[in-house]
Amino acid sequence: MRKAWSPSPRPPRAAPRCGRCGARRVTRVRLALGLLAHAETDTLLYCCQLAARDTLAADAEFQAERRPAQAHCGDCGQRAEIASLPARCPRCGGENLALEGGDEMRVVDIGIR
Repeated sequence: MRKAWSPSPRPPRAAPRCGRCGARRVTRVRLALGLLAHAETDTLLYCCQLAARDTLAADAEFQAERRPAQAHCGDCGQRAEIASLPARCPRCGGENLALEGGDEMRVVDIGIR
């Protein structure tokens, strides 16, 4: 019979590293979310706060910055940044866009004390 899944009892990887640096706590975590990251910003920040409970980051401020995607227009060849969807080519107004990038989800920096 398979054992039911349960969360790991070991601390997050960042906690031991922060401890080795002499940090007593994490004060800020800044995230970069691409336009196409398929993550709702407020929900992700809330989940980060939940995951940080009882860790060095329990009182940290979590911030998220939305990053644009790049697009190439198949009609006129224009390359442009796309900051929202649905998108149109800024040069010709066409919708024949090939989106590139914009799917990143990463930690930009972490503040410690």
